[in-house]
Amino acid sequence: CGCTGRDGRDGLPGRDGRDGEEGDPGPYGVPGIPGPPGRPGADGGGVTYIRWGRTTCPEVEGTEMIYEGIMTGSWYDHPGGGANYLCLTTNVLYHPQATTANIGHSNLYGTEYRIASGQALRAHDNHNAPCAVCDVSTRSRKIMIPGTYECPSRWTVEYSGWLMSAHDVGHKGRTEHVCVDKDPEDIAGLYADTKGALLYPVEVVCTGIPCPPYDDRKELSCVVCTRL
Repeated sequence: CGCTGRDGRDGLPGRDGRDGEEGDPGPYGVPGIPGPPGRPGADGGGVTYIRWGRTTCPEVEGTEMIYEGIMTGSWYDHPGGGANYLCLTTNVLYHPQATTANIGHSNLYGTEYRIASGQALRAHDNHNAPCAVCDVSTRSRKIMIPGTYECPSRWTVEYSGWLMSAHDVGHKGRTEHVCVDKDPEDIAGLYADTKGALLYPVEVVCTGIPCPPYDDRKELSCVVCTRL
């Protein structure tokens, strides 16, 4: 008969299409609005140094004074005691347990400039030297360079001065070499030839040291430098 047949059976789903090739990257978008500032980072440290011969720290950005002091050391002609100079604080506190037994101890003495006639700083001869301990919060490295008054590139000059130490002939005591400020101060009221710890200008000997550029008749300069 001419009857209408049913629709065809449902076919199975076909597979997904093949992956196309990767297209070229699109153009960069417009930069977004900057975010708010982050929280401050951890403290990156800093550095401290002693400015010998002055009662204040240099007026250099990031440098401030911790304390003012008195330059001290061991007796110039004693073989014992400490070999370093100390910046003794002017704000004195003794432990309650401290005694006045005054036995079996080592001594500290004030430090005098010893400057011969005709040398730089002659006006400070026999005066006692002060000191100041300085903190640099924005830089973390420090160096004292003997033989110059300038710092290398990218270093900050804290102060320049004169290289000084104990005398190397006829005295039993030895000390470190320190950079005493170019324009030192004196501790008022202590002018006297009492010796104690002593400071002499340092000069080179042209034995193993090239002359020139060095000159064995001149007092050596020095500089204290800091850097990030």
